[in-house]
Amino acid sequence: MPETTLPDYYEILQVSPRADQETIERVFRHLANRYHPDNRESGNADKFAELVTAHDILSDPAQRATYDVRYERVRETHWKIFNQESATSEISNDARIRLAILSLLYVARRNDVSEPGIGIIELERVLNVPENVLEFQMWYLRENGWVERLVSGHIAITAPGVDKLFELGGPYKAGPHLLQPGDTVEEPA
Repeated sequence: MPETTLPDYYEILQVSPRADQETIERVFRHLANRYHPDNRESGNADKFAELVTAHDILSDPAQRATYDVRYERVRETHWKIFNQESATSEISNDARIRLAILSLLYVARRNDVSEPGIGIIELERVLNVPENVLEFQMWYLRENGWVERLVSGHIAITAPGVDKLFELGGPYKAGPHLLQPGDTVEEPA
């Protein structure tokens, strides 16, 4: 049975899986300073513990190599809506990409209203679209007020974004792997 869950240490540290050791250290120091429990303004012991664990795994070459093998296995089990060629070949795909982004963000908000966001790196992986295409789509969605960046750095759909999604046909219209009519959304445990 393939492994389907694994903490995304790259997302926790807000770095690319291709990040070098210097980048991991620099980002870790910045985030650790922000979330350290002694920081009166933004301290968060749970977030800090996650950061330390992610840093410990990704900064040790042997542990990172082992993690990367598992990470890639989990990534391969995620569904893909687009491939690289279809995402860049026609302008008509822009509307499909925006619909897919809104759909994913809608599902994330439905599943957890208090922490509704998805990280940009995860969106890039799940949608399998080039970074520059995703950046443009995110700009467009933000400028229209359909998505917002949360304090956590994640992207979340807004109420006008939900309205726009249903104006476009709802989350089931984005592709075969998103919600279909009659599907239920599992409530978090």
